[in-house]
Amino acid sequence: MIKMNSNTILPIAVVIAVIATAGIIFGLGLSTQPEVTTAPTPPQVIYVNKTVSEIFEGTQEIKKISSESELREILTASSIFDGGFYDDRAFPTGGFVLEESLELERRSVQAGEPVPTPEPGFASDTVTSQKGSDGMDYSTTNVQVENVDEPDYLKNDAKYVYIVSQNTLSIIDAYPAESAKLVLKIALDIESQWIQNMFLNDDRLVIFYNGQSQEEIIPQFDFIPRPSYSPVTHALIVDVSDKENPEILKDYTIDGHFRDARMIGDYAYFVTNKNIDHQYPRLPIIMESAEPLMVPDAFYFDNVERFSNFNTLTAIDIFGDTITSETFLMGYSGTIYVSENNFYLTYQQNLPYGFYEESSRDRFFDVVVPLLPQDLQNKIKAIKGDSSLSSARQWTEISEVLQDSYNQMSQSQKENLFEKIRKALADYDAKIQQESLKTIIHKISIDGDKLEYQAKGSVPGRLLNQFSMDESNDRFRVATTTEYYSQYSGMMRSNAVYVLDEDLKILGGLDEIAPDESIFSARFIGDRLYLVTFQQIDPFFVIDLSSDTPKILGELKIPGFSNYLHPYDDDHVIGVGRDTKEIGNDRVQQLGVKVALFDVSDVSNPMVIDDYIIGDSSTHSEALNNHKAFFFDKRKNLLSIPISSDTDSLEGITEKRIAPDWNRWNGFYILDLDVKNGIDLKGTITHTENDTRYYGMGNSRTFYIEEILYTVSDSMLKMNFMNDLEEINSIKLENTGKFIEYLD
Repeated sequence: MIKMNSNTILPIAVVIAVIATAGIIFGLGLSTQPEVTTAPTPPQVIYVNKTVSEIFEGTQEIKKISSESELREILTASSIFDGGFYDDRAFPTGGFVLEESLELERRSVQAGEPVPTPEPGFASDTVTSQKGSDGMDYSTTNVQVENVDEPDYLKNDAKYVYIVSQNTLSIIDAYPAESAKLVLKIALDIESQWIQNMFLNDDRLVIFYNGQSQEEIIPQFDFIPRPSYSPVTHALIVDVSDKENPEILKDYTIDGHFRDARMIGDYAYFVTNKNIDHQYPRLPIIMESAEPLMVPDAFYFDNVERFSNFNTLTAIDIFGDTITSETFLMGYSGTIYVSENNFYLTYQQNLPYGFYEESSRDRFFDVVVPLLPQDLQNKIKAIKGDSSLSSARQWTEISEVLQDSYNQMSQSQKENLFEKIRKALADYDAKIQQESLKTIIHKISIDGDKLEYQAKGSVPGRLLNQFSMDESNDRFRVATTTEYYSQYSGMMRSNAVYVLDEDLKILGGLDEIAPDESIFSARFIGDRLYLVTFQQIDPFFVIDLSSDTPKILGELKIPGFSNYLHPYDDDHVIGVGRDTKEIGNDRVQQLGVKVALFDVSDVSNPMVIDDYIIGDSSTHSEALNNHKAFFFDKRKNLLSIPISSDTDSLEGITEKRIAPDWNRWNGFYILDLDVKNGIDLKGTITHTENDTRYYGMGNSRTFYIEEILYTVSDSMLKMNFMNDLEEINSIKLENTGKFIEYLD
């Protein structure tokens, strides 16, 4: 279902970064003070007076693709923007599908009533926690949005732990810890050897993995069919009510690579990206157990962006037979954000090749010519207006009159003129670059198996990650970084936050935040945005979003930076990142992993209550770039992060090096953290053993069941009492030397 937006009709505009005649990109210098705008002034754009095709009129509206033959027409028309299609592959990756197969009726099959399930996880200002059917207290995946679960390689309930690693599924009876044991470890018979994403809902797992489909095609001007392989995403629904004999209930196959997923209630929503094969174009297909099930409704957008991918959003009922899907022809989707009601797909604007030659011409006639002496302008305009001359001949004559005019000037006159032109071109090119560096946002409403396209919008700059976006009531908030090169100022960076309405139209923004810095972390919490930028020091900003006109409430500058921000309560935020120090010549050295507790009760004067630094520059934590590795429970005042570091740099580590040539420690730092007492080391849990020296901490997680703390790495699962961290039990996960059972 499609919701049209009449306000999205815009003219076709050329918005590209241009390379100057001398081969240098020019830019415009930026002010050093933040500038608040309630309605940002539209950047200058260059209009192209030409008809693209009957298909593309520049209305920006979403349109349905009715058939494969229409898909070919759309791609042929869009090739105008790409300068034609060239494919030097011997065997194309996309397969050929008979026209009849694309006429499968789009359907959603209903069968039976869903099995009752517990309420989804709750993510407030502490760790995501739940109550089991018997009242057991346990934690789950650290997620961004309340009631919106995120996929991970490890899931748990109040008793069992489920782990997918490479091509295996392990089920561990984890509680009580004293008798914990590995119930089952089986290998899935799949072509992919690396599974990292799944959901757990009651006794159902949804496991995602990438595979490939094989079809036969006849290459151009050949006569023998050849095998062709295309990437597909498998979504397995597995019944694990019998822990020793799990059963695969559904095996859905969707064209394209797995991108990301979310689970809301009994529905899993996931995105796949399928590259466009221009030689053998076809619409994505959904299969069930290798049988064609449906062709999703397909849509494209009436604009001048290059189409490179089908982005398919699919919803599946975990406890039923319902599956619905829609696919969109656009750029390669990147970061997603999902609320309980809407799914947001984003990607960097992909500009058409066909406009580069137009911009080079426009920048000369619109910028250079008006700065020339009037008599020279008149001569150039006369040559340009002579329709009897070819474009090549026109330029030859223009260059001759330019050279003649320059020869009549003194050296100082020429230098002054050239400098004036360079600066004007720098301003012009900077505006073009700023307009071209955009993030495109697509909004699709979700309600069970109902998917409805809502709106398309854009904001200047690029996103850092999913935490750069947030939905609050009917407002969508976005934090971005803009980077471009200026001849006079070098690389220019600035940051901004924008407030968009329900139709993704910009209502207001705060521009030029921390010039020359980049966003390192962002967290939207209620009516505030906490923003960390970094270049040499760590500016921590508190930004008010209670109105459509954002404003900076307070700012704190300290050494270091935070990669991840986590809510503690209304007045406090936890940051995890690195400590730094300046070492001269505008250089900064990164030091150990730093945990900081920020007090924002006085928004005009944020401060650090306490911080704790782990190790030195050799120290790393997965929590710096993966929020699922971060564990914090406010009720227990407990924070756990995985650490890998040289042993000599760590405090509180008593283990000696395990080999003369190996001095690396892997494990978890467990910290006591609260606003009254600050941050203290509670203890460490080592995951380093003699036969695990090559295992890092790349897949590290922490969770609890009742008063038992569970820490997981690639090599093992450990169980410790939460109060004193005394070890209770451990289970080896890799290289056990035992047989692996295979499913039939």
